Amino acid sequence: MASKRAPVGLRLARTAKAVSQAFDGALVEAGGSLPTWLVLLSLKTAPGSNQSKLAASMGIQGATLTHHLNVMENNGLLTRRRDPDNRREHRVELTDRGEALFRRLRSAAAAFDRRLRAGLPDREVARLEGLLDRLRSNVAADAPADR
Repeated sequence: MASKRAPVGLRLARTAKAVSQAFDGALVEAGGSLPTWLVLLSLKTAPGSNQSKLAASMGIQGATLTHHLNVMENNGLLTRRRDPDNRREHRVELTDRGEALFRRLRSAAAAFDRRLRAGLPDREVARLEGLLDRLRSNVAADAPADR
């Protein structure tokens, strides 16, 4: 008799979508969005990065990043300036307003992570992390560069 369970890939895709939507909702409530959070987090991890390194660290194309940076710069969250050593490169830095938003979104992300892991013992979380890493590794060669 055939199993009525959905394939793992479909269950994972549905779960990923639900988690992503809920996470984005938590970030919106805190005054941001997932793309904004990813840019802010990348800039905090590698301050003063140029746009090409920033795009690479986020796994997106330069044009997509430029769109996000334009919006964030217009909102006073960051500044871009030409690199004096390479005039083709732009250095991206957070403003005080960007730093404040980073702190709010970091708190929202931490609260969301606690909510997501509620009721799961540390050993189960560690096992889940390992399984997710293995699933990603199983398909990594097939994954498009920009998603």
